[in-house]
Order: sequence, then structure tokens, then C-alpha cells
Amino acid sequence: MGALSDSIMDYGYGLAKRAAREQGGILSGENPTHFDTANPIRIWVIQLVIIICMTQLLATVFAKIGQPRVIAEVVAGIILGPTVMGRIPNFSRTIFPTESLPYLSLVSTIGLVLFMFVIALELDVSVVRKNARASLAISAAGMVLPFGAGVGVAVPIYHHFIDPTKASFGHFLLFVGVAISITAFPVLCRILTELRLLDTQVGVITLSAGVGNDVVGWILLALTVALVNASAGLTALWILLTCVAWTVFLLLPVKWGFRWLAQRNGSLESGQPTMSMMTITLLLVFVSAFFTDVIGVHAIFGGFIAGLIIPRDNGFSIALLEKIEDLVTILFLPIYFTLSGLKTNLGLLNDGTAWAYIILIIVVAFFGKFVGCAVTARAMGFNLRESGAIGMLMSCKGLVELIVLNIGLSAGILDTKVFSMFVVMAIILTFITSPFTILIYPERVREHASAIQHRPTGDDAKKQRRPTFGDSTGPISLMTRFTIVLNKVEHLPAVMTLTQFLQPPLKLSSTADTIDSNKSLDEKDAALDSTGAQSTLPGTTSVADGTPRVSIDALRLIELTERTSAVMQVTAADELMNRDTLISVLRTFGHLNRIPVSSALCVVPRDTFSSSVASHARDTDADLVVIPWSSAPSAIEEGSQNVDGIAPQNPFDAIFGGRSAAVDKTTSVLYSQFVRRVFVESPTDVALFIDRGLSPLETSATYGQHIFLPFFGGPDDRLALAFVVQLCVHPAVSATIVRVKKTEGLEESETRLTDDAKAQQVAATLAANNMTVHSVGPDTVYPQTTTQTRLQSETADNLVWVQMTTSEAQSPAIQSALSRVTFAEASSPIPLAEILRRCSDEHAAAVANTKGLLVVVGRGRRMATESHTDELRGIITGASSSMAIGGEIRRTVGDVATAFIATGAKASLFVLQASENIGDD
Repeated sequence: MGALSDSIMDYGYGLAKRAAREQGGILSGENPTHFDTANPIRIWVIQLVIIICMTQLLATVFAKIGQPRVIAEVVAGIILGPTVMGRIPNFSRTIFPTESLPYLSLVSTIGLVLFMFVIALELDVSVVRKNARASLAISAAGMVLPFGAGVGVAVPIYHHFIDPTKASFGHFLLFVGVAISITAFPVLCRILTELRLLDTQVGVITLSAGVGNDVVGWILLALTVALVNASAGLTALWILLTCVAWTVFLLLPVKWGFRWLAQRNGSLESGQPTMSMMTITLLLVFVSAFFTDVIGVHAIFGGFIAGLIIPRDNGFSIALLEKIEDLVTILFLPIYFTLSGLKTNLGLLNDGTAWAYIILIIVVAFFGKFVGCAVTARAMGFNLRESGAIGMLMSCKGLVELIVLNIGLSAGILDTKVFSMFVVMAIILTFITSPFTILIYPERVREHASAIQHRPTGDDAKKQRRPTFGDSTGPISLMTRFTIVLNKVEHLPAVMTLTQFLQPPLKLSSTADTIDSNKSLDEKDAALDSTGAQSTLPGTTSVADGTPRVSIDALRLIELTERTSAVMQVTAADELMNRDTLISVLRTFGHLNRIPVSSALCVVPRDTFSSSVASHARDTDADLVVIPWSSAPSAIEEGSQNVDGIAPQNPFDAIFGGRSAAVDKTTSVLYSQFVRRVFVESPTDVALFIDRGLSPLETSATYGQHIFLPFFGGPDDRLALAFVVQLCVHPAVSATIVRVKKTEGLEESETRLTDDAKAQQVAATLAANNMTVHSVGPDTVYPQTTTQTRLQSETADNLVWVQMTTSEAQSPAIQSALSRVTFAEASSPIPLAEILRRCSDEHAAAVANTKGLLVVVGRGRRMATESHTDELRGIITGASSSMAIGGEIRRTVGDVATAFIATGAKASLFVLQASENIGDD
């Protein structure tokens, strides 16, 4: 009878023997570690705590060196087993007494069945269909060659280590061939995701080949188990036929019935399984496991087959997985690997012969997979690096290998010594997969799908670079490619309004104006094409007045967690984007306004959010990266709030009337650190949009947007100046640009806080207001400016100012924009106070004209012309005590923007930083 059935019988027998017992517990002098069959929960909890703590500790350590969690789970089991902790006197007898192992075995078997169900949910056969030729060839080569090599190496191992009376020679050869040839698909998915290979051709082909390899491997393993458990050849045939019949029964009528039921109760439409569907699913999993177990095949195959029938429509399988994966990953799997570790005794590998065979097994297992897959990939047209990466990735083993080995041990095919030898092989091959893949296929040689899609070709590549503002007196060029990090519904109104401001309204001919308003959008598009308005279509490069067309690229960031559902989201990125509400709304908005909108989904660890944004901006050749920041928690801060259940604090909440600033301030730093890292790592210009609500754009001339820009000088301010002029190309946008110079007019005692008493007062104010004095994350540190670079910057400032205030030699669109811009100059010993006063006046004027106010400033952290530290300190000290202003905000947005935030300016803020290499050839 199978393992699951035996475990259930042992557990039931233990329950039947329960008798009355003392209720005093440890107060009566009972030893909580004493195993009692009538009450096994005590020792079970002790075992569970030790197992989970050891696993989590090692997982943290191995994660630092880029290793998957399975390494920690396997090593934790070995440490708790006879190899390490078992050598401590009475440790195994006290913590893992032999009588308690059936209870652990039952729990681990339940978890293993659920885990195999999870593996089946991960398998997407459609991936194989999309790349059938290459994936099937690589998968076949990755099975045949290592299987043959495994059979070859099994012969001497059998004669040296295996007792012929306990294991058949044929069964051993078949089992070793399967163990050598199988690929750990769950570990492969995790490695591909963490190395950001899933959007490369290498990742897609490897994933497709891994699916085929996994399915064939489990079929061969089921055949092996059936042969071992059968007393005669005819019995094995009946076992195999019964298993095939059960599989067909589940994959056809049961699958149809399950889909019909999911559609009937709305689970499939909503993408969220109801409680009744979860009940049916779990019953189906365990009934299938029971059936395969009682017919002589291991229970895990039943769970695997049940997972294959779950529909993937509308993210249903991902939502179902999210409801069970935590219990499986945190509780069940560590117990299983601990039991595996208890069976592993590396102390038996105490002679040179054993280690020689271990090296032989590792070499055969690695080169069998690597050569078979790499050579086939090379024959399919991949280059040497890509072929090597495919071979390296397909050689990973991981937890699937451990499952196979444990089945072989329980079936009597392997003994403890040979089992330990294969465990060492699995650990080493899994350990080397990630570092060797990075070595063979580094980031610099990878071709991501987004880069291929947006890469300019031919003469277009030479025209893509935007000239630097201020490096000449020629015509002003405009930015056309914008990447927006879009993560919240609250971002959409401001992003859509900003997008409309960036693209002026289309100028249609009078014929086009007569188009019937009752026609559909597609009919209107066709009519516009026939009336000579072709220049307004998204595929063109400019609108009717010659203004370059803008394109929007929305980038969604999702945190890659340890959960399997996060990995499945990566593999289903296209489906997720198609049904994503934010992307759909923005796409529709772009279509209605003839603005091309593309989208991308990036599922990466939190620490690589900024580098992912920078890489995406580089791949898409973006002119400007826009990062919205509103008063509600962003998806990056949430990182997922859905995952951890924690709603981090936004530093601007107290200022903009959001949540209380008294919430845990540690998480408030995360988003500002992300923004600062983008400022540092981005190869292009970056803008931080602190939204307080832009006014809606209406057709009436009495609505619109007014912009206020204080111009101090420096590359960031020059970029801000050019951006404001570009916004003013829209007829509903006007601007006031003030060039501010700091003069000496007041006594130093009136403008500087230098004495110790006032310094202590500032520090006390910051502490009382929950402010951050010191940054816990990296700051954007730039080289010190020299006299030469400062003179060059001032010269560029003067050139830009003359260029903007003189509309000669400019395009009609720029001349029209400059006509709506008011230029002014101001000098003050307290320039921040001066611009705050002017901003207040501009706000009053904008309200009178029913317009919204947007303040655009340069970040000013690089090559700033003036230092505002002392004046800003005074402004912060005099600000309202309810506002959380401090070092984190200042480091993120700069001094000028911090002054507006500290005084509660009634305007949205747009903070720009120019890239360091702008203007470079």
C-alpha cells in the first residue's frame, strides 16, 4: 500500500489508543519533549518551530549570495539530520523520536501532494506551442542524452553499492536515468525570474523546454514506481493502464465539468475562486492523490494530474494558488525536506571511492544536460552564449530531484549511502546554476523583448538623440518619448491630464469637422484619413502644425516575492497587461486622443526596482522618466501591500492631508530611496511628479493650467525651463518663469542659523514632527563643481535664457508657446522666500482665472548655482509643527521643492533632474 495510506493508518491507530491523561502539563512536572501518542501535538510543535527557524535563517543567508530557497531547505534538513545535529547526544532521540516520524511523514506527504498540485499549476502548455520546434528539440535532447549517460553511470554504482537482493538491476538503471535527466521546473522558473531572463529568447525557450522535460520526467518516474511496486509484469501493466485511464478521466470529463462549474458560479469571470470552488478543488486534489496511491503509484502523481485541469482564464489559477501557497511553502515543504535530511547521512561518505563516484555523478549529470541542450540550441540557431545559458539552466536540479530521490529511497531502489551521494549532486548542480548562467550570459549581451521592440534602426537611430538645451542657439527640440511608472488608480487623472498637455490638440480640416458624431470611433478614424488628417494618426511623427508627436510608455512594477504566484505572474505578463485596469484605461485614453500608448510589466525584487526602471528607459530610448507620487500608498511602497499586509507611510501624507504621519516611519523611507536610486541610475532625464490634483482640461478658454517655474540655473533648471516651454505648446497652458538671483542685502544673523541654541531648536522640531534627520539609504552624491564647470554652467544658463526669451528662428509651435510665457527676473537675499511669495500670487491669479497651478522646479542636487541650506532650515523651523519635513524629503526633491512642501504651497510639484551624460556624443 502507498505511503499516504500507511501514514493515515498509523495516525488513526495512534488516535484510537488515546487514554485519559493528567491535565497539569508542565505544572505537574511533565516533560513537554516527551512523545505521547495520545497527544502528539506538543512534540510536533517543537519540531515545527525548529524546522521553520532553521530554514528561514539559512534562506536569509543563501539569499544574500543569490541562491534559491530550496538550497536552504535541503541544507537545513541535512543539518538537523544525523550528519550534523544528530551527532549531539540524545538530540535526535529527544527532538525527532522514531515514534513521532509517522506524524511528520503524514504532514509532509499532504504538503508534497499540494506542492505537486502547485507545480502543475505552473506548467503552461501554451508556452510550448508558441516555440514548439526549438523547445521540443531541446527538451528531447535534454532527456535522451542524460538518460543514457545516467544509465551508463548506474552500472558501476549498482555493482559497488547496491545489494542485488533489495533492488532489481533494471529498476535501478531506469530510476538513475530518470533522476539524472529530470529538470527542476519550479527552481528553473525562480532562477529565470530572478535573473530577468523571462523576457529574453533564452528564457522563453528554456521555460518551454523545461515544461516538456518536466512532464516526460514525471511520466517516466510514475512508470518506474509502477514497475517497482508490481509483483509481476502483468500487474505493472494493469497499474500503468489504470493510471492512464484516471489521467484521461480527469483531463476530459472532470476538466470540462470543473470549468462549467467555475463559469456557473462566476469564479472564472471574476478570476477569484469562491469558497465552494476552493472546497471542490482541494477535494479533487486529495481524491486524485488517494486513487493514484491505492493503485500502486505514489500519491504525488494524483496531485500533479489534478493541477493540470485547472483553467488559467482571467488569472483564475494564480488566484487559486495564492490561497494555498503560503501554507505549502512555509509549513509543509520544510517538514518534507527535514525528513529527507533525517534520511541523509553524509558521514557514510567516508571513503575515496564514494567521493570519486560523487564526482562522477556530478560530471555525468551536468555534462549530459549541458551538452545535450546546448548543442541542440546551437543547431537551432542560437549563438554560443545563448546556447551555453540554455544548457546551464536546464542542468538545475533542486527540490524535484529530492522528491525523486526520496521516492527511490522509500521504494527500496536506493540505500542511505547512495541516496546521500545523489543529494550532494543535487545541491551542487543547483548551487552553480545561477552564478554560471550570469558568467556565460551576462546582462550586457542579453536582448530583452522591450529593447528589440523599441530599438531604432538605420538612419532613425541617428536622429533619436535629443539635442541638449543651452548648447546652441538653434531651434528648440521637444521631448517625445515619455516613460511613466504607473502603479495606482489615483495616478491616472493627473497622468492623463499631463499627457494631454504634452500633446497639443489636433488641428483637423473643416471637412473633418463635418464627420457625423454618431459614427463609431473606427469610422471616424477612417473618415479623418480620407480628409487629409493623416498626420494626426499615432503612427506619424508630427501633428498638423509640425509639433512632434509624443508617445507614452507605461511601466508597471510588481515586487517579486518568494511566492510561486509572483513567478506565475511573470510568465503570464502579457495576459496580466491585457486585463490590467490601469493600462486599459490609459490605452483607451491614448486612442481617443491619438497618443500612442505602450505598456510593460516588470516583476522584480524590490531592491532592483530602480535598476529595472533605468534599464527600461535605456531599452526604450525614453526622453523622460516620470515617477508619480501622491498621498496614497504606491504599489512600490505596498511592494506589495497585498503580500505583506502592511500599508507603508508616504512622507507627504501629513502635508497633503493623507494618513497620519505618526505611522511607522521606517517604511516611509522606502519610496524616497527608490526615487533617489532612479535619479542616480537612470541614463535619461527623470521627473518626480508630486500630485495634488491637476485641473481637468476643458474646451472652454476659461479652463487650463498655469505653471510657475523659479529658475536658479544649473542643468536641472535648464531642463525644467525647456519642459515648461514644451507644455506651453498646448493653448490651454500658460506659464510664469522667474529667473532668481541671490544677493547680499541682509545681515548674516537674519538669514543664517548658526548658533548652537537655534541648531538644537531645529533638531528638536524635526524630532517632534517625526522628521528624518539622517538618511538610512544612499544619497545622490555628485562630484564637486570646479570654477571651470561653474562658468560653463552659467554660460549655458545665459544661452538658454536668451534662447527662450527670443522667439526668433523657432518653429511656429514654439513661438506660439513662448507667447503664453511671462519671463521675469528677481533678486533677493532670501530667494526661497521670494519665490514662495510669488507662488502665492500666481496661485491667487490662477484661481481667479479658474486654472490649476503646477510648480516646476529643478532638483538642484548637481551643479546647483546657489546653496539654500541655511534659509531652508529657517523655513522648516517656522513651518507648522504637524508637517513631517526633514532630510529624507530634502534629499529626494532638493532644496527648492522642499521649501514649497514645507510651506504647504497649494500646487502640484514637478521636480526634474537632467541626466549626467546629457549632451554627450
